[in-house]
Amino acid sequence: MSYIKGLMPILVGTALCLAACGGDNNAEETQTNDSTVAVVNVELTDFTASPEYPDAQLSFGNIKTTEQGADSVKIDFAFDVKNYTLGSQTADAAGKMCNNSDKGQHIHFILDNKPYAALYEPKHSVVVPKNSEHYLLIFLSRSYHESIKAKGASAMMRFKVDEKGKLQKMEAPATPMVFYSRPKGDYIGKNNTDNLLLDFYVWNGTLNDSTLNIKAQLKANGVDTTFVLKTWKPYMLKNVPLGKPSITLTLVDKDGNKVTGDNTEVTREFNLAADEPIK
Repeated sequence: MSYIKGLMPILVGTALCLAACGGDNNAEETQTNDSTVAVVNVELTDFTASPEYPDAQLSFGNIKTTEQGADSVKIDFAFDVKNYTLGSQTADAAGKMCNNSDKGQHIHFILDNKPYAALYEPKHSVVVPKNSEHYLLIFLSRSYHESIKAKGASAMMRFKVDEKGKLQKMEAPATPMVFYSRPKGDYIGKNNTDNLLLDFYVWNGTLNDSTLNIKAQLKANGVDTTFVLKTWKPYMLKNVPLGKPSITLTLVDKDGNKVTGDNTEVTREFNLAADEPIK
């Protein structure tokens, strides 16, 4: 298992220290002239191999619009799923040691790069304003929320709703885009907060050493560190401090410059708590 190193400033009381990402999973204590400070080792590691679904297929089915008052429209989406079972547990879910849905495999429905809706049936409805434009990404997910990255297991739609409430499909750009998936929402208890799946969806691009990378910036309770991701795959974050961390994903070129275009940067905040209530 590999890991990526970075510098992590950790505030402990009034003391500030820099800790390298990596090493063992246990916090250590370092004695200084003034005080004892805790060194927190945050790791970004490879996610263990998961069952593949090379023949899984997901596509848009029927789409229906209904006016909701004078200014909004309800859109009812139906989806076609082939060679994949929604609602079942992925075979290796028990051994993944990360958050898993007891409702099973599902679809991630990401509208305008906002937090996804998990769909356990191939349908969903949203309400949007008239005179608005949107991006919609859908992809199949394992029960522990890791995306299926096989060709055909996802679909993209760019659309607008006009002043009369009519949905019109638009041509989507051919430039690279990144859509955030996990971590998301609330994680409660040691079993859920110790290991966090970092997963995202790249569209119109291939991550590699020479052209396109993702800069992933983690902020959490004084921690501010950046990892450069050069391969499109899931990762595991370990030992992230409790609280309200955030992750920003930015598409960058080989020189570290932000790529221009739509959906090239996205930030998501999530909650990590030892127990309820979440503070």
